[in-house]
Amino acid sequence: MSLEAEVARLKDERHAVLLAHNYQRPEVQDVADYVGDSLYLSRKAREADRPVIVFAGVRFMAETAKILNPSRTVLLPDLKAGCGLADSITAEQLRAWKAAHPGAVVVAYINTSADVKAEADYCCTSSNAVKIVESIPADREILFLPDMFLGDYVRQRTGRAMHLWVGDCPVHARMRPEDMARTRAEHPGAPIVAHPECGCATQALPHVDRVLSTDGMVRFAEETRAPEVVVATEVGILHRMRRLNPTTRFVPLDAGTVCPYMKEIDLEDVRDSLAENRYVIDVPEATAARARQALERMVAA
Repeated sequence: MSLEAEVARLKDERHAVLLAHNYQRPEVQDVADYVGDSLYLSRKAREADRPVIVFAGVRFMAETAKILNPSRTVLLPDLKAGCGLADSITAEQLRAWKAAHPGAVVVAYINTSADVKAEADYCCTSSNAVKIVESIPADREILFLPDMFLGDYVRQRTGRAMHLWVGDCPVHARMRPEDMARTRAEHPGAPIVAHPECGCATQALPHVDRVLSTDGMVRFAEETRAPEVVVATEVGILHRMRRLNPTTRFVPLDAGTVCPYMKEIDLEDVRDSLAENRYVIDVPEATAARARQALERMVAA
């Protein structure tokens, strides 16, 4: 029996739903029930009616699923699937930042631990960060964390003054404006779509046709009729874009933009997770209760 068939059999036996992020390995995406960005997958986790949720992503995504749907068993197939951006701020650091800005509204990007989310007023993803910030009264001070490039992009789009935590995604931060300018010259006429976590995203705007979340890139791939598109984000998304639109040539801005954490999970891990009930992700209820309101605001936006 093939690995794909084993996973399908075990999903059926366990009454499990398999969620996979756009950056996962192609073979994992291909066996998933749902593939998407963090916002889409959070909503799918929240509404999941099967007793087991297997999250092919990274730890903060599995924690989010558990917080939003606490009665389900949530499995993360490999505990090494962490996140460098999420590791850039701790709950203790956030509490100190809040103490220095009493009364400020805290907007936490979903790429954070459950402990950090518990200290936040709102969570957001790159899909709805602008909308979330625009919903906050104009007279309120805002602390935005942990990605400074996404925060700077949101600040430019909304015109809001915000304090930004100095953190970044090591994968996206390596993509700079000069890379986009060079690629524009190498691929004349090809639209460039870039994730707002890219290094100096606001400075890169003159070289970019669209700044999009990963889900936005997927929709763009479905709609575009351009013969070639340059994609500035983690290369895992190219598999899905190419499947959705085989007539367009999707090329990475930088073929080296590979997230090692997203690539930790393979088909064997998914199979073993289902077969052996590993690894169960739990969030202490006191932490989950405090984080849930911020996450509910995110999924409702």
